[in-house]
Parts: sequence; structure tokens; C-alpha cells
Amino acid sequence: MAALLPTLHLAQKEFGYISSEVEEYVAGYLDLPVTHVHGVATFYTMYNKKPVGKYHIQVCTNISCSLLGADHLFDYLSKKLKIGDGETTEDKKFTLSSVECLGSCGTAPVMQINDDYYEDLTEEKIDEILKGLE
Repeated sequence: MAALLPTLHLAQKEFGYISSEVEEYVAGYLDLPVTHVHGVATFYTMYNKKPVGKYHIQVCTNISCSLLGADHLFDYLSKKLKIGDGETTEDKKFTLSSVECLGSCGTAPVMQINDDYYEDLTEEKIDEILKGLE
């Protein structure tokens, strides 16, 4: 069971997201019940349950980030990208997700794009970051 989380990470990197077929594959590979793999894959927000855009933007909306404006910044991103929570732009470039915690409360508000963290966010910083991705 200790190998499940890293195996799910590798599977997501290989297949793009954790589908039911990927859950079955991982369960067979690790000789675990599919229900256990599914439970773990759906518990953690770091595992995508459906395809995401080239850039997966995750905005922390937990208490520290919310108190410092994360909800407003999430709405700003939503309007700017013209997508809602869990949605992907038509060109498949961006997916926007609200997440519970990114573990960086001291530098709130925070967002993660793919594997990179962006901290102490403002609208201006978000504009710069997005411009750098185009």
C-alpha cells in the first residue's frame, strides 16, 4: 500500500488523469482492491479525475488564503479565462480549480500551476504569470 500514492502520480503523469481504467490498472499492478485505489484517488485533490488543460491552475481557497483575498482572485481568474471551477478553456490551454489547501499559508494567497507555486498573489501578479504562459 505504501507504493500507491507514488504509483498514482506516475500513472497521472503517463495518462494525464486518473480514469476508472487507470484505477483498475494500478490496482492490478499493486495487487490492491480497485475500491481502495478509487478511494485514495478521489480523496486527494492532486489527482485529476478528468482531463485537464495544458496549464492546470489550482487556487487555494482555505482559510488563510481566503482571508487574504483568494476568493476574489479565483473570481478574477474565472472571469479572465471565462471558465468556472473545474472547467477547461475551449482551446484546452487552462483548467481552473479551487482547492482546499496547498500548504503555503505563510505566503497566502497561493495558486499552483502544474507543479509550480505562485505566492503572495495579486491581480497584477496573476496577469504577469498568465502572460508568461502564452
